[in-house]
Amino acid sequence: MTLSHDTAGTGPRTVVLLHSGVCDRRMWDGQFQALADAGHHVVRCDLRGFGDSPVDAPHLHADDVRDLLDHLGVERAVLVGSSFGGEVALEHAVRHPDRTEALVLLCAAAPVEHEAGPELRAFFEREDALVEAGDLDAASALNAALWLGPDAGDEARALVHAMQRRAFELQLAAPEEFEPRPSGVTERDLAAITAPALVVTGAHDLPDFRAIGEKTAALLPAARRLTLDWAGHLPALERPEETLRLLTDHLAALAGVSAPAAAGR
Repeated sequence: MTLSHDTAGTGPRTVVLLHSGVCDRRMWDGQFQALADAGHHVVRCDLRGFGDSPVDAPHLHADDVRDLLDHLGVERAVLVGSSFGGEVALEHAVRHPDRTEALVLLCAAAPVEHEAGPELRAFFEREDALVEAGDLDAASALNAALWLGPDAGDEARALVHAMQRRAFELQLAAPEEFEPRPSGVTERDLAAITAPALVVTGAHDLPDFRAIGEKTAALLPAARRLTLDWAGHLPALERPEETLRLLTDHLAALAGVSAPAAAGR
């Protein structure tokens, strides 16, 4: 299956936007077209179990992204991943290093084991209880309340609620045998990633993700670390224009570090 996706722009560098685990490709509405207008070839997709991509087979998200690049004729791409999308980006960099030009990790999760702190454990317990009771609206509202920082408006909260509700519906309908396969990524694998990486965390995010950001930046050989003092867990939705400036400035700086591949996009 080819992931549901949108493309825009015709620039020499391809930028792939990977959504968080409570969102789908709609989370990038504030950046998608603007990045194309800034001179980039931009792709945003729904990973399996999100948005318009059903869970139709056993899969590995990183390989689905590679297959999407193949479908689009793209040799290498800058992967911008939010939360779970950042985890997928890291897995892609491990499994397909020659296809990964650079990484931008926005409050990324980790593809290696992380012991959840008390606040995150309590959230998962409450979410599980609501889902088991069939109250997907309440479970979606719980996610919107936790993951969005103080600068998020009502429109962003309503969008996260809708995107999470859609993900619950798709994933709960899927057979157990279609669950994602484990990536098997280790800390040693992360330490072998050579692609330049910008590791971003939010000052208002859960302690877990601030700690993951510190650890990830320490493991990646070519990482730059940035903390946003205004951000929670989903900066692209909390301050879309500021997140856009962060991305455009970083992509402009990358132009002097690594040139796009001559073959393909």
